[in-house]
Amino acid sequence: MEVGERPALIIVDMTRAFVDSAYPTGWSPTGYPATEANRVLLDAARDTGIPVFFTKSRPESAPVATPAEKGLWKHQGLRKDLSPDLPPGDVIIEALTPIEGEVVINKGGKPSGFFGTPLSSLLTFHKIDTTIITGMVTSGCVRATVLDAFQQNYLVVIPYECCADRSQISHKVSLFDMHMKYADVVSLKETIDYLSKVRANR
Repeated sequence: MEVGERPALIIVDMTRAFVDSAYPTGWSPTGYPATEANRVLLDAARDTGIPVFFTKSRPESAPVATPAEKGLWKHQGLRKDLSPDLPPGDVIIEALTPIEGEVVINKGGKPSGFFGTPLSSLLTFHKIDTTIITGMVTSGCVRATVLDAFQQNYLVVIPYECCADRSQISHKVSLFDMHMKYADVVSLKETIDYLSKVRANR
């Protein structure tokens, strides 16, 4: 695993809408295990004192995107029968609620946490050399964020237990492909061991 001395954690789209099967984009069988793995990693990141960033789609003050902001996503097959009693989906899952000092990046309708957002500038401010990227879904917004981090010359670490997808084939193939080209796909334990070394060297 190739890593630097100044990591940041980027948790991509761990929202109700992706974690929970009650929403058309969600899948509880993989979303909730990934939530628990992210909770463990988040605790370690907070103990280490590294910068933590979350991404989701929209700010609470403007939860409905315009057609231009949504872009040209393919939405075929998504359910339209959402219960009116469901809480808003574009909210970070409760187990991972950001605390003071952690930044939530609202990335609009695009998959990457970098595209059209201040994330790159914030990483530069903190002199980050390594990004630990997790979240949902592996084959979509996680992969897009990983690719953009790689293209901006950040080292990338992906703890595989902390990522999830509706499709296990897409999940596994995406992890394999990213490991071959752009990132080190490692275990949660290896990632926490890395953070322990960062903490010890401070």
